[in-house]
Amino acid sequence: MTEIQFFCLPFPDLSLEQLYEIMALRQEVFVVEQDCPYLDADGKDYESYHLFGKNNIGKIVSYTRLVPKGVSYEDYVSIGRVVTAQSIRKRGAGKELMVASIDWCKQLFPEEKIKISAQCYLDKFYTDLGFVATGDYYDEDDIPHMAMIYKK
Repeated sequence: MTEIQFFCLPFPDLSLEQLYEIMALRQEVFVVEQDCPYLDADGKDYESYHLFGKNNIGKIVSYTRLVPKGVSYEDYVSIGRVVTAQSIRKRGAGKELMVASIDWCKQLFPEEKIKISAQCYLDKFYTDLGFVATGDYYDEDDIPHMAMIYKK
């Protein structure tokens, strides 16, 4: 396990420094590492909560965007932009991040169902956390994805 402290803030409460670090981490992984140029700033950040994990020196190393019902999906809240810095991978940081994200969704949006758009190669990771695939695979920014619903 990693030593990460989590924080969850609505967009207006993020500091400029926090927002900058979050956007840099998202670009580092999604655009540069995964070689996937796309418009990350899609307008949903304003309405979302931002869950981020800081390491022991205060650097943001993990992040998810918790999206209220009706923004990404009509009948579901959503966990999106799931990202961990390369420096903390393979140590349980992704699972720790998702467990925190699910817990925060339950606090922020009680009684709401959770839906994610998962990269297909992470099927087992999300299934182990309690998500179930629904529907067919689809292409999102040239990466195979699948819809998954949280069932625990």
